[in-house]
Amino acid sequence: MTDLPSTKATLKLYFYNVKENFLKRGNYTMLKYVKPAGSKQITLPIDLPNGEWAVALTQDMNENDLVDRNFLGIPTEPYAFSNNVWPTMRAPEFDECKFKVNGAKVVTISMKK
Repeated sequence: MTDLPSTKATLKLYFYNVKENFLKRGNYTMLKYVKPAGSKQITLPIDLPNGEWAVALTQDMNENDLVDRNFLGIPTEPYAFSNNVWPTMRAPEFDECKFKVNGAKVVTISMKK
């Protein structure tokens, strides 16, 4: 992860490998919490089974353990998706964010639009 808005606020990484579950609350395959420890960039080794995966991440700026949203449901805290997908006026789809894991894989996600 690069271009983190905060060097202290917790990052939450939501991993999905089921297309129908993508971005549905509580339906992620795996969730990781990471503290940036003073850095605007983090490298996090994670073993994922082979297959298609997509990642959504948020940074909990007020440390309330929620993804804060406005009245339209749009996150008001920093967020990003694998493949650095930034759709306008809608949430991204699994197929836009997916990447294939078949052995070692490096995925870079920028939190900067």
